[in-house]
Amino acid sequence: MSSLFTPLTLRTVTLPNRIALAPMCQYSAGPDGLPTDWHLVHLGTRAIGGAALVMTEATAVLPEGRISPQDTGLWSGRHVDAWRPVTRFVAAHGAVPMVQLAHAGFKASTYRPWEPRQGGVPDAEGGWTPVGPTGEPFVPEYRVPSALDATGIADVVAAFAESATRAVAAGFAAVEIHAAHGYLLHEFLSPLTNHRTDGWGGDRAGRMRLTLEVARAVRAAVGADVPVLARISATDWVPGGWTVEDSVALATELAAAGVDLIDCSSGGASPAAKVPVGRGYQVPLAAQVRREAQVPTGAVGLIVEPEQAEAIIVDGEADLVLLGRELLRNPYWPHQAAAKLGAAPNWPDPYLRAA
Repeated sequence: MSSLFTPLTLRTVTLPNRIALAPMCQYSAGPDGLPTDWHLVHLGTRAIGGAALVMTEATAVLPEGRISPQDTGLWSGRHVDAWRPVTRFVAAHGAVPMVQLAHAGFKASTYRPWEPRQGGVPDAEGGWTPVGPTGEPFVPEYRVPSALDATGIADVVAAFAESATRAVAAGFAAVEIHAAHGYLLHEFLSPLTNHRTDGWGGDRAGRMRLTLEVARAVRAAVGADVPVLARISATDWVPGGWTVEDSVALATELAAAGVDLIDCSSGGASPAAKVPVGRGYQVPLAAQVRREAQVPTGAVGLIVEPEQAEAIIVDGEADLVLLGRELLRNPYWPHQAAAKLGAAPNWPDPYLRAA
């Protein structure tokens, strides 16, 4: 029996296998962050393809929390209605729909990657002033943020909770808190970007405070039955930055706050990071967090082959494998992996001729 194709239960939700679609920005939302037919087809195809957990891109909890003007959001009832066809389709085809709730912080109001211009989007082109732990921009080409005060921080915590409530109403069966990649929660976590001297900065406990308050608020908002995951950057890959040892401490606290699985990515807080990109390069981070914090983890980062994914689960390095680029290239990877690993592919009836 393939370990990759054994179920994984998180609270009242059971995934039929250990394969998840990683969150990947599509920069294809309509006006005001509304998902479009692109999102229905993009996410629905991966459900048909056999991924057990189908996660949205970083979905903003506030308008100013979008990375680009073309990012999705979940800050109003209109977003709830727009997401329902997507979650309905994903669930109908055997996958668990999950939303990644996010706030881009000082990385907000930027151009899409394929635009001829890069950097900060001006107000005249639909941009806005971002916010962050301080008034320091990520890089000179980005917009200068406003430093969040106590009221602004409270508004962020409330926005995550309110968006989590909307997520459940929209049909999402699980939620993930995005605390990675140099976005707002990670900006507060990392000593590279959080230079505050008040109760939201300073030592590690102060820098973890916002992320933990968001986790507690989201757990309270969704109730006891809905799984809550958190994506973290397990290391900044920069001396003096956030470390995997910090991540073990954070994961322990997140689990106590009601988070069910830690999705271990890395980097994003500094353009000076030296990331050793290679096959499965972030898997050891997930393994260390799982082992030392005694929490379930997800592994991500250049996981390509079925045997590689199988070994991650068999060896106890992670409980869930998240695929990004590989599922862009081949949405049907899970069915093909099942056949290769001796499990039974669960092709939908209209596709049985492919079995």
